[in-house]
Amino acid sequence: MKPIPNAEGRRINWPNYKTGVRNIYFRMKAERDFASIGIELGHPDEELQELYFDQFGQLRKILESTLGEEWSWKLHQENEFGQIVSRIEKILPVVNVMDEKDWPEIISFLKPRIIALDEFWELVKPGFES
Repeated sequence: MKPIPNAEGRRINWPNYKTGVRNIYFRMKAERDFASIGIELGHPDEELQELYFDQFGQLRKILESTLGEEWSWKLHQENEFGQIVSRIEKILPVVNVMDEKDWPEIISFLKPRIIALDEFWELVKPGFES
């Protein structure tokens, strides 16, 4: 991914994608039984978190058009650290990051989706900055 520029043509650290908006994260995970990619809303105020979630909901058609698929929407769930977060995500089940034979499938799953998320984010980010 390193040589691939972002939607603005700049170099980017894809695995540690910075949205530039506090409490909005793009997360990619590859674990022993799944891979996932998504938008995580981690605002500690659950009402504000829900407002962000609703704001993304208003942009759902643009998001799904950019991604070319539907993702799951989960409001107010506990993450692995016990924090309440909301997620918009896609999961690839039954892959294992520890099994080298699964790497091509995991990379093929994550790569086009993070590029599409970047493209989507460039369109809608100004609405989240204020």
